[in-house]
Amino acid sequence: MKFLILKYVVTAFIIVLVSEVAKRTDRLGALLASLPFVTIMVMIWLYIEGQGDEKISNHAFYTFWYVIPTLPMFLAMPVLLKNGISFWWSLTICVAITIICFVITSLIASKFGVTLIP
Repeated sequence: MKFLILKYVVTAFIIVLVSEVAKRTDRLGALLASLPFVTIMVMIWLYIEGQGDEKISNHAFYTFWYVIPTLPMFLAMPVLLKNGISFWWSLTICVAITIICFVITSLIASKFGVTLIP
């Protein structure tokens, strides 16, 4: 139970730290946010919990495929906001774009023998 609490505290600390840095400096905040902190932390937690190399390897492999469809969102959000679309509508549109891109990525990945949607 103590380890689970430690995981929550460390994870929350990193998210809060990045959001606080982002409030002060756009570029540094974006750089920190772009780093795969969550993936790195998950791989560390999996390793510490003895999940084995195959589990960690699979996690990294699938994370690669799941990151690809999120990338267009980072281009769409500033375009939408700069064109006067409200934050919430922009976010909703970006989520829809991500879902569409995920379906497309899943179809392409399946051609390479990678199953993303079970």
